[in-house]
Amino acid sequence: MLAIASSLITTFQAIVLGVLQGATELFPISSLGHTVIFPNLFGWHNIVAWQSQPESPWLAFVVMLHVGSAVGLLIYFWRDWVAIVTAFFGTIRKRRIETPTERLAWLIICATIPVGILGVLLEHTVRVALAKPLAASIFLVINGLILLGGEQVRRNSEVRALARREGVKEDGGRRLDTMEYKEAGVIGVAQSSALIAGISRDGVCMVAGLARGLDHIDAARFAFLLATPPILAAGVYKVGDLTGPLGNGIRGPAVIAAVAAAVTAVVTVHFLMRWFKTRTLTPFAIYCLVFGGAMIIYNA
Repeated sequence: MLAIASSLITTFQAIVLGVLQGATELFPISSLGHTVIFPNLFGWHNIVAWQSQPESPWLAFVVMLHVGSAVGLLIYFWRDWVAIVTAFFGTIRKRRIETPTERLAWLIICATIPVGILGVLLEHTVRVALAKPLAASIFLVINGLILLGGEQVRRNSEVRALARREGVKEDGGRRLDTMEYKEAGVIGVAQSSALIAGISRDGVCMVAGLARGLDHIDAARFAFLLATPPILAAGVYKVGDLTGPLGNGIRGPAVIAAVAAAVTAVVTVHFLMRWFKTRTLTPFAIYCLVFGGAMIIYNA
């Protein structure tokens, strides 16, 4: 096994964490929770030692993992993003919103603002305080309960009535372009809970979308689109940590891990966009409950 730069993390560990990140960032099972739990499970004490240290490069490394996932999302949804950015500038020029894509652009903005503010204020404190295997395991179980709750709400007759009242698709789900801006803002606030290791960013966003009557495929698409701006912004915000003294020993591994995360994210999102055409969040909820419960026992 080849060690890189003062052996803070090895090449193999970087690749494993990158692949783990690229998959679990998009599967609604919490990438942060898994990157906290697995090093402890594998006995990677070099990583465990600096996960919860206030002045360690761990947070910058995690941000680079997320940036890799965001790049994978950009690659997969590049046509959507070209249309969304074009539509956004079109609304600035025309000073009005006319098309579904223009509305989607502003829905993403409304949902991004609260997560951006809360992320800047709380990210370091929350992640350092809760970046521990036992805490992550507990919140992973909570994440499973949230996913199950989302499926229950989706089946609720009141939500189906909301969908019928405000515009439906052929499968009975509410159209994404009928969502209100305040609803997008609420989803953005919900996304902030992903600062907690064990809570899935995309899972929470999907549940919030399902609660507002979206079908699974639109809830997933909105969650994946919404995840990209704050992740990239966090990458820009934290890039100074990697270029400064705090980044000594992790720059190379961080790049390797980010590339692995990007490649894995493209494969994963392709799979999930097919999955949610006909399937639900329930299998992921069961996984979180079983794996999280097992890890609570292991770490207790």
